[in-house]
Amino acid sequence: MNFRPPTLIIAAALSGSLLPAVLADASNESSEDGISLPLPLTDQDFLYDSAPDPTLVELGRNLFFDPILSGNRNISCGTCHDPAFGSGDGLALGIGEGGVGAGPERVTVDPITGRVPRNAQPLWNIGARSYVSLFHDGRVEALDRDDATGAIRNPAGSDLPTDIFDPLAAQAFFPVTSPIEMAGQHGENPIANAAQHEDRREIWSILAGRVAATPEFLDMLRGAFAEIKTTEDVTYSHIAKALAAFQTIAFRSDESPFDAVLRTGDLSALPTKAQQGLSLFFGTAGCSSCHSGPLLTDHQFHAIAVPQIGPGKGHGGDMTYLATTGLPSRAEDEGRFRITENPSDLFAFRTPSLRNVALTGPWGHSGAYSSLEDMVRHHLNPVASFAAFNPSDVALPPIEHVQRIAARGSQFRFEPLEVARRHAFDLRDTWVMASPQLRRRIVDSNRLAPIELNCEEIDELVAFLHALTDPTAVDRSEMIPNRVPSGLPPQPAARD
Repeated sequence: MNFRPPTLIIAAALSGSLLPAVLADASNESSEDGISLPLPLTDQDFLYDSAPDPTLVELGRNLFFDPILSGNRNISCGTCHDPAFGSGDGLALGIGEGGVGAGPERVTVDPITGRVPRNAQPLWNIGARSYVSLFHDGRVEALDRDDATGAIRNPAGSDLPTDIFDPLAAQAFFPVTSPIEMAGQHGENPIANAAQHEDRREIWSILAGRVAATPEFLDMLRGAFAEIKTTEDVTYSHIAKALAAFQTIAFRSDESPFDAVLRTGDLSALPTKAQQGLSLFFGTAGCSSCHSGPLLTDHQFHAIAVPQIGPGKGHGGDMTYLATTGLPSRAEDEGRFRITENPSDLFAFRTPSLRNVALTGPWGHSGAYSSLEDMVRHHLNPVASFAAFNPSDVALPPIEHVQRIAARGSQFRFEPLEVARRHAFDLRDTWVMASPQLRRRIVDSNRLAPIELNCEEIDELVAFLHALTDPTAVDRSEMIPNRVPSGLPPQPAARD
């Protein structure tokens, strides 16, 4: 959205002490004697004005944690968006299908084709109306950024049902279609077979039928949607809308010390070091030029040379991995460019919201940084940070069993990867960072100028980022139901 959000003005005396805030309208600008802060979040900033039908929310809660939406019925939305791990999974790059366990303890038990290529995005405040684009590359996006209920660009194009109007509901249509995330591999189940042929409508139809065939879910659907009378009335749109309503309520988070400042103008809600960090963040450090508004994101896309760890998204024209290993794959992740085809978007990714950022590591679209301070330092000099980055410092979960596509004629099947080629497969995790030409592409795309801060100022910025933590967000495992309608074990399991 191309507008300046309403702000609070915090006046700063020349001595560096911060005076009480006063309300200001959107025309106010920062000046020598003040810094501007966003106004606090309100109910009206969220879908449904933060009051969706409780029956719809409860339906969404059960769907979110029920493995019924995965091809092999073994993984749920909550597996990678665990309320105990910052609404992510605590991993640089996660394990979807074929894994067991929660958070950083998740491991593989079945043969898989690879790890999830991007870091699991946190869901805090994902139901805010200002979220007009979703995923790291914004591939689900309201085409009119001033109208989040208008046409939505999405990977399925016209296959996306016409009764879906907001990006959050649209987003729910896609993880279930990914073989590596939730669908499974060809030959394992009907959803995986449809995914192999990119038949998304078939996937959504199968899943809607599964859910409708579960008596308890059907009763819940009837309670939430007046138009549903029989199983034939259930569509995946109903599922997506329920998931969106649940996430809007479950992951709202605006009770941090920073929120207290926004509501009262009283900086004493922050420790002294965090107060100085706030002054830097919204002042000379320039962080708020991208991390703006009440969610601390401009909802735009920027190339800042974050190192790439993992197999990438198969982008780019470089074929050196194939030539070296004989394994068919390209290893880059070109980010937003693959959506817009605008060269200025090469290696650009969404500005993440910084709400609860201290809880949401590892950080970066590839989970490259396990330290919040290191992520901050990267922003101060991306090119130097990229040059110094050591990919061996990133702890990726081990993959015990690997399988590969072995086509015979027009038939697809999967076979265990030969032991002799296992090392070649593992090279994908660090291939880009080991390639001078691929490294250069990322560095050349950087658009973030360096800024000099001393160690004390960096500590102050990090202290402010910790003041963005809502205490209620540290662990919201209580939202996980003890049982789900399918009778399958909830994923992740309910916790005491």
